[in-house]
Amino acid sequence: MASIFVGVTDSDWFHFLAAQQPDEVNFWSPSPRGFQSLKPGELFLFKLHAPLNFIVGGGVYSQSSVVPLSLAWEAFETKNGAATLAEMRERILHYRRKDEPSQRDPQIGC
Repeated sequence: MASIFVGVTDSDWFHFLAAQQPDEVNFWSPSPRGFQSLKPGELFLFKLHAPLNFIVGGGVYSQSSVVPLSLAWEAFETKNGAATLAEMRERILHYRRKDEPSQRDPQIGC
C-alpha cells in the first residue's frame, strides 16, 4: 500500500516555486534529519503553515539526504524555493532551534 506524507511549508517557499513552476523542487528541512516517511514513488503533499492550513500542491517523492547547505544550493539553486543562497541560508537559520549553533554552511535535510 502506498503512503502519502503532508509536509508543512511556509507561503514564501510555495509562492516562489509556484511562480517558477519548476520540474522538481527541494523540500528541505532546516535540521539535519533523515526523512524516512516515504519510499521513492510515493506522494508528498505541501501544506501551508497556520493560519492558512491547506494543501497547495504535491509531488512524487524521490529521495532524502543530509547535506551541507552549499551542496543543496549547488544541486537545486532556485528550486530550493529562494532566489539566492543568502536568502535560503536566512530561511534555514530562521527555522532552526535557537540553541543550535549558527554555522556558515549548516547541514540540512534535503
